[in-house]
Amino acid sequence: MNKEKYYITTAIAYTSAKPHIGNSYEIVLADAIARYKRLQGREVFFQTGTDEHGQKIEDKAKAAGVTPKEYVDGVAGQIKDICDRLNISYDRFIRTTDADHEKQVQKMFKRFYDQGDIYKGAYEGMYCTPCESFWTTSQLKDGKCPDCGRDVVEAKEEAYFFKMSKYADRLIEYINTHPEFIQPVSRKNEMMNNFLLPGLQDLCVSRTSFKWGIPVDFDDKHVVYVWLDALTNYITGIGFDAEGNSSDLYKKMWPADLHLIGKDIVRFHTIYWPIFLMALGEPLPKQVFGHPWLLQGGEKMSKSRGNVIYADDVADIFGVDAVRYFLLHEMPYENDGTITWDLVTERYNSDLANIIGNLVNRTIAMTNKYFGGVVNSTGVTGDCDEDLKAVVTAARDKITAKMDEMKCADGVNELLNLFRRCNKYIDETEPWVLAKDEAKKDRLSEVLYNLTESIIIGATLLKPFLPETAAKILAQVCDEEREYDKLSEFGLRENGKKVTDTPVILFGRLDAKDVEAKTEEIKKAQIAEYEKENGIVSSDESVIDIEPKEEVTFEDFEKLQFRVGKIVSCEALPKSKKLLVSQVQLGSKTIQVVSGIRSTYLAEDMVGKRVMVLENLKPAKLAGVISEGMLLCAEDEEGVLSLMVPDKDMPAGALIG
Repeated sequence: MNKEKYYITTAIAYTSAKPHIGNSYEIVLADAIARYKRLQGREVFFQTGTDEHGQKIEDKAKAAGVTPKEYVDGVAGQIKDICDRLNISYDRFIRTTDADHEKQVQKMFKRFYDQGDIYKGAYEGMYCTPCESFWTTSQLKDGKCPDCGRDVVEAKEEAYFFKMSKYADRLIEYINTHPEFIQPVSRKNEMMNNFLLPGLQDLCVSRTSFKWGIPVDFDDKHVVYVWLDALTNYITGIGFDAEGNSSDLYKKMWPADLHLIGKDIVRFHTIYWPIFLMALGEPLPKQVFGHPWLLQGGEKMSKSRGNVIYADDVADIFGVDAVRYFLLHEMPYENDGTITWDLVTERYNSDLANIIGNLVNRTIAMTNKYFGGVVNSTGVTGDCDEDLKAVVTAARDKITAKMDEMKCADGVNELLNLFRRCNKYIDETEPWVLAKDEAKKDRLSEVLYNLTESIIIGATLLKPFLPETAAKILAQVCDEEREYDKLSEFGLRENGKKVTDTPVILFGRLDAKDVEAKTEEIKKAQIAEYEKENGIVSSDESVIDIEPKEEVTFEDFEKLQFRVGKIVSCEALPKSKKLLVSQVQLGSKTIQVVSGIRSTYLAEDMVGKRVMVLENLKPAKLAGVISEGMLLCAEDEEGVLSLMVPDKDMPAGALIG
């Protein structure tokens, strides 16, 4: 019997630098989906990889004093190592420098040119090197790249262009008749209203101003430009051939069932990519899902601050499955998620150690203590048994429904509910009390059987998300994972089988102070690496020189009134990405202060702080809100802000002078 196929891809990671943990979310989510489909009996092909060409790579390689290929080999190796460390079950890790990919890109480019889809012209506009994107002046935001906010440069060069407008109407019709194609729906609306309906411009698909790219084989001045190179990996990686000799794998697996990508590159995957496929006469992928971002504590990640979180660092402290759990549990369906070291520690202790680890350990320990490790069903039931069984046997379908909707975090919660119910069952049945009464021995045996059976079902469902933990659980109960079709049945474990007599702690509780000490070491190492990369000579005390202002007299200074203020409440200003509005207590009065510190401080973290306030500043309106004073901050060369705070516990309103 032929299995139903499932082809899933991630976006390929750009090899400009080692990816942080926010980038790792996508690969872990894709892996959980791929593993869940395999659990369901699907024939899965899972592809990920690296995007390795472009001007940015050429520039970075030059700065590092190596060839572009040497540079991308190093970064691609780091990316693959992280995938392997996170136990990613990919079937192919494609690199856009792979010979089979480069050959097919050249073939496709020539085919498009021969069909009249590509023509030679010249491009003149504003160019963003980090994004590798051209923009017209009207598309810029405050004179900068509308995607990343960085500076752009004027550029003019000969280039080949793809006739996007030729296929635009056909794509609009396809999107309108295939509502599942772009998910979530908000991403679809954005693509239609902001890009397709206003009219598509032709796309630049070659460059002459740099050499690190796939050569256009019939015009050696040109290299293929990023998106025609990068996007086509989804078909070249499974054996597509532009001359009609595609592999059996391609014929079986295409179209892709899911392209899983970040929300920032939805435009390229739902406009450019479908049009390329239309021009090739190939089917479109069934779904493109633009997932949200994982942000580091609400602030920008920077090595200079030492606050970049990498997946391998988290795994060193908490273990691989704890990384996977956090990424899968914390990311909402559509909104951005947040990660901090403290939050990972909390989730590890509360969910993994207390709920899952504690359940398994207690069950095995009690089975060994009371029955020598032997698990038997006696049929002596109690009032809460049916409810336990109902929760356990319903879990499969609930998790499947959430996974089908791409709501993985909700699916993980449903699984956690199964383990929570088991812990509640222990509290309800009190096995330690039953053990004191020989007449209740059969009831005790049934309770431990029910727990063991529930754990087997739970561990099987856990396997796509936390594969190492699931395997350890099943090894400790001395059983195998269940077939998907049998996960809604209860009571399949054979009587008389033993559990392990040497239970292993799955997740030992961690001390927050120990974690903090380790993360401080990571922070110091990042700062040291940043200083080394940028030729910064460390000293005992860093310094910044600034332009001196005009001298003032003591009388001028006396006009300013500085006091210690206590933040009693704070909220982000909805209209602004920079401003926080704080209510600041100064003695017996409270003033309102608007501050441009949102890049560094979260509103909820401000409450309770004692800060330095310039009190007698003339009130002014900022973004339509009255500000009656000023919070004093220091700012480093990176733009990182630090509030000026007293080093002793001073009362609100204390005079500073």
